[in-house]
Amino acid sequence: MTRARTPVSPKLAMALIALLFAGNALNYVDRQVVALLKPTLQATFHWSDGDFAHLGAAFQFAAASALVFVGWFIDRLGVRLGYGLAVLVWSLAGMAHAVAANVQQFVAARIVLGIGETVSTPAGVKAATLYLTPKQRNQALGVINTAPNIGAIITPLIIPPFAVAFGWQAAFVVTGGLGLVWLAAWWWGTRGLEPVGALAERAPVEWRAMLREHSTWAVIGAKFWTDGVWWFVLFWMPDYFHRVFAMNQAELGRPIALTFALAATGALTAGSLYPWLIRRGMDADRARKRSMLLFALVVLAMPMALLVHSVWLAALLIGLGLFAHQGFSTSIFGMAADIVPTQHMASVIALGAVAGNLAGMAVIELAGWSLGHGFGYAPMFAFCGVAYLIALGWISLAMPRLTPTQ
Repeated sequence: MTRARTPVSPKLAMALIALLFAGNALNYVDRQVVALLKPTLQATFHWSDGDFAHLGAAFQFAAASALVFVGWFIDRLGVRLGYGLAVLVWSLAGMAHAVAANVQQFVAARIVLGIGETVSTPAGVKAATLYLTPKQRNQALGVINTAPNIGAIITPLIIPPFAVAFGWQAAFVVTGGLGLVWLAAWWWGTRGLEPVGALAERAPVEWRAMLREHSTWAVIGAKFWTDGVWWFVLFWMPDYFHRVFAMNQAELGRPIALTFALAATGALTAGSLYPWLIRRGMDADRARKRSMLLFALVVLAMPMALLVHSVWLAALLIGLGLFAHQGFSTSIFGMAADIVPTQHMASVIALGAVAGNLAGMAVIELAGWSLGHGFGYAPMFAFCGVAYLIALGWISLAMPRLTPTQ
C-alpha cells in the first residue's frame, strides 16, 4: 500500500514549476539552433532543401522511436532521476554538434539529442500531476507550457548574432552547457519532493489496460493532428522568412520572436480560461471542449500569412496560429491530467508525443518536397488551418463526455 502524503509546501511547489519551466525552455533552445543557423550550416555542409528536411525528419523519427519507451522509463524510474539523466544526455549531444566533422556526425549528434529531449514533456506533465494539487495543476501546466515559447523567443534574438560573432560551433557549446547548469539545480532543488496524497512515484505500466482506455486514444489522436503544426513552424519558419522576405540570418530573430511571444500568451490563456469557465458554471466537458473550439477557430487565420506582403503582418498571423496551438496543446495536457490514470500518465503523454513526432516528420518532409517541386509553403499552411478542428472532432469521438477521474 502507498503511504498517503501531504502536499508539498507552496515554496517547493513554485521551485518545481520554475525548474520544469526552465527545463522545457532549454529543450526548445537546443532544438531551434539548427533552424536558425540554416544559412550558415547549409553553406558549410552544402545541404539542399531536401537534405535539410531529411535532417529534421531524422530528428523526429529518432524522437518518435524513443518515445515508445520514454513513458515506461519515467513511470518505472521516477521523474527526478529519469528527467535528470535525460537532460544530461541531450546537453552532451547538443555540445557534440560543435565537433562534427561531416554531415554523418552532425546527424548522429542530432539523433541522440532527439532521443534525450523526448523525456521533457512526459516528465513535466507527470511531475505536475504527481506533486501538485488539482487546484494548482491547470495553471501550472499553462505556465510550464509557455516555456517552449520563451525559449523560442530568446533563442532567435541571441543565437544568430552570437554565431556571427563567435562561430556556429560556439552556439552549440553554450546552449548545451546551459543544460548541465540546469541539471545541478534540478538535483539540488527536488530533494524534498514527495507525491501528493496516495499517488505512487513509480509504478508498473499495464499496457493492455492503458490501450483499452478511450482517454489514451483521445490524447494520442489530438497530439497527432496538432503537433505537426508546431514542428513545421519550429523547423521551417526561419527559412520561410529568409526565402519569402529576403531576410538575412541576423534579421530573422525579430519576426520569429514575435510569433513565439504570441504563442506564450496562448499557453497562459488556456491555463486560465478553463478554470474561469468552470467558475461560471460550466461542467468539465463543456468547459474543456469550448476552450479547444475557440483556439481551433483562431488557427484559421494562420494560412492568411501567405497572402500578405508585410513581414510583420505575416509574423502576426503565424503568431496567432501559435497562440492557438499552445492554447489547444495546454488544454490537451489539462484534459490528460484530469482523465488519464496517474500511474499511466507519462506513458500516455509519451505515446501522444510519438504520434505528434511522426506527424511532424511527415509535415517536415512534405515541406522539403513541396519547396523542391515549386509548390511553396501553401500545402503546409492549409494543413495548419484545419488540423485543430479535426483534432477536436477526434477527441469528441473518442470521449463524448470528458469526466475528470482525479
